[in-house]
Amino acid sequence: MAQSLGIHHVGASDGELVRRVRAGDTGAYAALVARYRDRLGRYAVHMLGVREDAEEALQDAFVRGYRSLARCDDPERFGAWLYGILVNRCRTAGARAARRGRLFVRDDAALNGARLPSPAERAEWDDTVRRALARLAPEYREAFLLKHVESASWVTCADRCESTRRSTAV
Repeated sequence: MAQSLGIHHVGASDGELVRRVRAGDTGAYAALVARYRDRLGRYAVHMLGVREDAEEALQDAFVRGYRSLARCDDPERFGAWLYGILVNRCRTAGARAARRGRLFVRDDAALNGARLPSPAERAEWDDTVRRALARLAPEYREAFLLKHVESASWVTCADRCESTRRSTAV
């Protein structure tokens, strides 16, 4: 059983699937999408706060990933490369939302309905977290969410954030 980005999967490695896609097997890309959809989708929801915006950014990242697959230098690190594309799409969507004057909003259903003991405490906590995340620069928000929401190790956080900076041309 292989493990990529903390997701357990059986079967072909990312590198093998990327090579198959490059050889014309579109079904192999569907396997990559299935492998990364949930984890990257959660990240996008946390970054953007609105499920619809997150789904749009995620879909755009998958499309861009498919179209630019020839530029994925290390097929075994496809997940980190795709994560970098998604981060860029989230930044673009976040900037677009800011231009529309929309604040960072949390979609409770998308965040698995984590509840505090009382509605008043929950409202206060939600407001505090929303304001704090909205005030962070995108790169700090990304690192915070990776570490404290996705439970990534510090090494993984550093690796993914560095991978994001290297993929800004995508």
